[in-house]
Amino acid sequence: MATPAGWRREGNLPAELTSFVGRDRLLATIRQRLHSSRLVTVTGIGGVGKSRTALRVAHQVGSQFPDGVWYVDLSRLQDPTMVQHAVSAALGIADQSARPEAEALTEWLSRREALLVIDSCEHLRGACAELVDQLLRSAERVRVLATSRQSLGVQGEQSIPVTPLLVPGDDDLESPFVNESVQLFAERASAVAPSFSVDEDNITAVSELCRRLDGIPLAIELASVRLRALSVEQILALLTDRFSLLAGASRTALPRHQTLRAAIGWSHELCEPAERLLWARLSIFAGDFELEAARYVCASENLPAESVMELITGLVEKSILLSGNERAGVRYRLIDTLRGYGKEWLDKLEETDWVRRRHRDYYLQLAERGEHAWSGPRQVYWFGRMRQEHDNIRAALDYCLHDPREARTGLELLSSLWFMWVACGFAREGRLYLERALHNCPQPSKERCKALWVLAYVRSAQGDTEGALDAAEKCATDAVRVGDSIAVILATKMQGTAAFLQGDLHKATALLGVAIEFHRSGRELNPGLLPAIVELAVVLTQQDELTEAESLLRDCRRLCAERGELWLRSYAVWATADIERVTGRTDDAVLSAQESLRIKRHFHDVLGAVLAMETLSQLAVDKGDPARAARILGAAQANWQLFGLPQFGSPFFGTEHEQCVKECKRVLGEESYVSVYQQGSQMSFEEAVSYAMGEIDPSEAPVA
Repeated sequence: MATPAGWRREGNLPAELTSFVGRDRLLATIRQRLHSSRLVTVTGIGGVGKSRTALRVAHQVGSQFPDGVWYVDLSRLQDPTMVQHAVSAALGIADQSARPEAEALTEWLSRREALLVIDSCEHLRGACAELVDQLLRSAERVRVLATSRQSLGVQGEQSIPVTPLLVPGDDDLESPFVNESVQLFAERASAVAPSFSVDEDNITAVSELCRRLDGIPLAIELASVRLRALSVEQILALLTDRFSLLAGASRTALPRHQTLRAAIGWSHELCEPAERLLWARLSIFAGDFELEAARYVCASENLPAESVMELITGLVEKSILLSGNERAGVRYRLIDTLRGYGKEWLDKLEETDWVRRRHRDYYLQLAERGEHAWSGPRQVYWFGRMRQEHDNIRAALDYCLHDPREARTGLELLSSLWFMWVACGFAREGRLYLERALHNCPQPSKERCKALWVLAYVRSAQGDTEGALDAAEKCATDAVRVGDSIAVILATKMQGTAAFLQGDLHKATALLGVAIEFHRSGRELNPGLLPAIVELAVVLTQQDELTEAESLLRDCRRLCAERGELWLRSYAVWATADIERVTGRTDDAVLSAQESLRIKRHFHDVLGAVLAMETLSQLAVDKGDPARAARILGAAQANWQLFGLPQFGSPFFGTEHEQCVKECKRVLGEESYVSVYQQGSQMSFEEAVSYAMGEIDPSEAPVA
């Protein structure tokens, strides 16, 4: 699986899927403004090419930013409170701590010379403006290129309007054959009708068509699709008739937004009735989707599931839907302007609420499938799948959180996604959603009990042990009231985890032991309980009960191997390394810690990887290589600070860390230690992991 974005140095800029035509002067202007200003906002009407222009500029200037170009698409986001998290997620910052989101984001960016491309800000303008202003003040080497239908209103902002392409006649000295609107039409037309070319016979009609479409790129691209069935002259005649109806044949009375609506509406009318209905229903998806999802969400008595594939093929051929091949199969999406048009029709059909419920139901079922399959052989698949479905998960959650009638279902969806919040790098987002949902649904219920133990789990991952205890205790109280014995045990496990992080080993042993015994009884093989095995083993190790601890870990690894489980196995292998280190099996311990890191590369488990790196730094000291230890410590501590609370804020982990630092300083001396430590802190996370794995020398890891 691809490395998560935040582990890479070069950024996450998407590839340009089509050629870019024209706009040379505009591109040069944006590049020049971006050089002189730290915030440039590209503005313009829908369909005029703002996003495409920003993407072209970003590719042109990418080499000027040593720490990469990072692309954030906000078009599918509806909740302004999630803007900061959406930016963090795009950057790959899996900040698990409980500190303010903006603090983690600005700290990550403050160390980098990077370009941040924030696309589609208009519907979240206030939240975007606030965040951009804060980032520019705190991260002095970061520049922002934004797209919006209006400027953000931030101090120092340079706004550059993207106007429609020039059309034949705008420049009296220009040949129509080299006009940029004509060139765009010709390029896109040849993609759908390879034998087509602009020549002396059709240049007049093509020129008039581009003028009629006001040079709006989306309108031109939609019109070019019609060449599969019509000549240019026929397209022009039909479109002219439509404009006459809209504007009484008055060219000056036809504003450009009407031109675009006319072009989209014309494409809509040329669709079959079933295709129009599917277009409207597909607009409910907040991002790309697969065929299975489309069939479930959109099918009905008047739109049979077996017809959906054929209808989707028709919409792809008409350039309404975009399609792309992913590792898991083909996925589809509507571009924003066409999604908005579809939503208008969905409202007119009075189907919006019904389709949103179907959408929510599909992703609830998907979450439950993922939960039940998480501790199995397709764990890596589910990690990638749920990250891929992130936008649609958010949309389903927003629906539940904004409708009081859906509050309990919202709790079901959120708690089923515990593995996404804890194991896939979204602890902060999960906490925000869980706290909102629990506030909206205060009455005790089994759904609320599960959400409470999940919240306790998430807070523990953030190092918020007091918050975790509070949620676990509420879970236990509610569970007794509603008779939920499973929730009582899970609450006990979460209380044990909090005691473990606080360093109360005797209490942790007792509470985690109860969870282990319940697990062994076979009454409930809940993945939420499995980490208790590793946690108890670590506690026993600290109490010098090494034989029992190693036996527990051996059983855990065996269970994981039988199931094909990897995520928890990586923790069991890491904990085994600690026992091997304590018992003098240093070489075995190094291999175990590196195996743990190797597994964690499948997941965005930054904190788990940092734990393994801490162990490897201690092992480097044991092997007489304090310089290597200091370098790993620098890399580990830098990423603790960026992605979470260092050592979880726990005396349990903090003590061994400080002992390792002290020994490195004693051998190297303060000055040498600081120098080598700083070398490690400058590595990207991917470089740091590779170094800890012994795959690269420090000289091969470029510094920021």
